[in-house]
Amino acid sequence: MSATARPSIAEPAVAQVDQRKRSAAAIAALVLTDLVVLSSSAVLAWVFRSWFAIALDVEPYVALFPAVLLFPTVYTLAGLYPGFGLGPIEELRRLSYATSLLFLVLAAGSFMFKGGQGLSRGLFLIAWVLSLASVWLARTFLRKALSRYPWWGFSVVVLGAGKTGRMVVELLLQRPELGLKPCVILDDDHSKWGDFAGVPICGGIDESTRFAEQYGLRYAIVAMPGASRQVLLNTLEKSSYVFQHVLIIPDLFGLSSLWVSTRDLNGVLGLELHERLLLPHCRQVKRVLDLVLVLTGGILSAPVFFLIALLIKLESKGPVFYRHHRLGQRGQAFKAWKFRSMVQDADQVLDVYLDKHPELRASWEEDQKLKDDPRLTAVGRVLRRTSLDELPQLWNVLKGEMSLVGPRPIVEDEVMRYGQRYSLLSRVLPGMTGLWQVSGRNDVTYSQRVQLDSYYVLNWSVWLDVYILVLTIKVVLKGDGAY
Repeated sequence: MSATARPSIAEPAVAQVDQRKRSAAAIAALVLTDLVVLSSSAVLAWVFRSWFAIALDVEPYVALFPAVLLFPTVYTLAGLYPGFGLGPIEELRRLSYATSLLFLVLAAGSFMFKGGQGLSRGLFLIAWVLSLASVWLARTFLRKALSRYPWWGFSVVVLGAGKTGRMVVELLLQRPELGLKPCVILDDDHSKWGDFAGVPICGGIDESTRFAEQYGLRYAIVAMPGASRQVLLNTLEKSSYVFQHVLIIPDLFGLSSLWVSTRDLNGVLGLELHERLLLPHCRQVKRVLDLVLVLTGGILSAPVFFLIALLIKLESKGPVFYRHHRLGQRGQAFKAWKFRSMVQDADQVLDVYLDKHPELRASWEEDQKLKDDPRLTAVGRVLRRTSLDELPQLWNVLKGEMSLVGPRPIVEDEVMRYGQRYSLLSRVLPGMTGLWQVSGRNDVTYSQRVQLDSYYVLNWSVWLDVYILVLTIKVVLKGDGAY
């Protein structure tokens, strides 16, 4: 194909389903799911509460049940329908605020009238907690399941076929549940025309108007950070006339991105960064969350502690627990607790193994990990696979040396490998789990771990912690990247 030849667009991929029909189908699926899950949460709350009440009258709750229809209205105001382009953390935040607000209004309204006299405050609390968790989880599974169908999501025009534009396309193709499906890439540089990851690159930037009008496209992503100011302003002005949604990707990689807000400085656009984890009051909120979850989890997991300790003692000689020196907040050293998962004289065993398998030495020196580690005991392999070997670090969290979620705790020899990022990561407590653990665990490279930990620090919120904790349960149960 010549440099200026224009490849044809895969018409069915763009126009197979009208954009308005896509939106209507997605909204219908989400509304139905929300109503079913909210109704189920209310019924389960009544059943659970009735176990602890001698006589719990059902009539007041039946009269209040139609109020569940108010939730889709509030969710609509929160921008949750269809919510294409919303990340899971932002969706969790909006759902939590909207659900909590409506439960508060319903509770206050009910107890202000005579009907509230027959209602249980405990039931309201249980229904609220169940709804917070179940609605978000149900939506997450629904988006994942529906993302394989062509009617799910909006077709997106990407303006710019350079490095940034291609990165955006790759991201959207990897995360189809976001509902933004790149259908065409436009760029004025004819040498870039062709195909990228199955998405055609054809036509200049000015042709975006034709695509919007011909195919009814509503979403454009401007990924041209290297363009001149005038070119960028002209592109944004023209795009805003024909696209309902225009997303701009700036050349600000590495900065906080999750909680950025815009500011109008007398006609000048400003971006305000919220690096919340570095603020004292946010650290206090995180500490309270840690203590509540650790005390609750410690009590519930006590039988598991005793069983693991017994199995370790029965299998091999040596202590039940293993303490390893790690660097924590502000570079202060502490001893991280773990269940012992290795044989005695583990260092000597490793040296002998690497001498016999020199091809693995480079891998060990790079990531400090071996998929078939000869030092592990039989019980230790199970503990590593399930991450149960790290349960004793609940004690480190209780002492304030670690957090449930945070950057990976490192040893002193690794500081040089972190470079300038270490000064950022050392400002916060290391975590038992973190973003890198739920993004592939040991299958991600060392540099990727550092990048993910940096992203976590710069974009922290309670919602991000909850998101990581939920994903940790999923990753542990599946055993992804664990060895």
